[in-house]
Amino acid sequence: MKYTSFGKTGLRVSQVALGTGNFGTGWGHGASAEDSTAIFDAYAEAGGNFIDTADVYQFGQSEQILGELLQGRRENFVLASKFTNGAAPNADRLVTGNSRKALAVSVEGSLRRLKTDRIDIYWVHHPDGVTPAEEIVRGFEDLARAGKILYAGLSNFSAWRLARAVTLAELTHVVPIAAAQFEHSLVHREPEADLFPASEAFGLGIVTWSPLGGGMLTGKYRQGEKGRAEGMGGRVFQPENSAQRTKVLDTVLAIAGELGVSADQIAIAWADTHGAVPMIGPRSPAQLVSNLGALSVELSAEQIDRLDSVSTLDPATPARKPVQWAVRELPLRTVA
Repeated sequence: MKYTSFGKTGLRVSQVALGTGNFGTGWGHGASAEDSTAIFDAYAEAGGNFIDTADVYQFGQSEQILGELLQGRRENFVLASKFTNGAAPNADRLVTGNSRKALAVSVEGSLRRLKTDRIDIYWVHHPDGVTPAEEIVRGFEDLARAGKILYAGLSNFSAWRLARAVTLAELTHVVPIAAAQFEHSLVHREPEADLFPASEAFGLGIVTWSPLGGGMLTGKYRQGEKGRAEGMGGRVFQPENSAQRTKVLDTVLAIAGELGVSADQIAIAWADTHGAVPMIGPRSPAQLVSNLGALSVELSAEQIDRLDSVSTLDPATPARKPVQWAVRELPLRTVA
């Protein structure tokens, strides 16, 4: 596993992060504690040191499982978690969203479940459409001064919201916004127009989620598998619903055949060429092993060009509608 400097922080993180949204079965679709342990241990053995979770993942089970797994080796990992949606299906409106109250309540719950005294990177999971950036950055400052978080990050924020929050933090000399997280893959390249340039201009560490398009880029759905297409109600999933997406997947599969590797490895290797830390989210040990195989894949300039060309958005075509976050819906509908 290679390591990279994370934005302007002093952190050295592995080139691939482990997303743990599948740790647990609270959503009715996920990995058992035994499989989660096997996934975590194999990732750590491969040299991975960047773990990402959220209070809403499996309604708190992901954090609980990680809390057990991290005992005795907590300092070997950069531990990131998120708040906004709450850790229960019926979380009250006062403890969801991004208010300082929700922030304070959420971090305490995550610390208990994770069995740690602080979270290394604490993300706002997504905008709530209500809480001003001023309140968010001041809330982060409270937690940093109390020693409960080390770094602050924004997940699934538009470029203008990200820029405003980062600038407010700079001007008010509170804990800086250190990182940005957003979806990016061969079938979701819109962030290259604004979020990547904004994050790079501010020196933020970048984490990108769903490099496999929710599994679509593995080609498994062509074989009749269901996975996220149905397991999460079709959420956090990019369907093969256009001629271009069919061409993208055809190209991924063709290049995988040329190199003698699997399609998921091609998709992850491509995502790893954009200066971000791609985040994988395997549901089984076998998926993890396959995903980590991307680390040894070397795409040629010609192969990268083919992938870029087939997946390029037409500048004359309006961008696809982004995910609409709504904290008053069930958390399962708003996770990332």
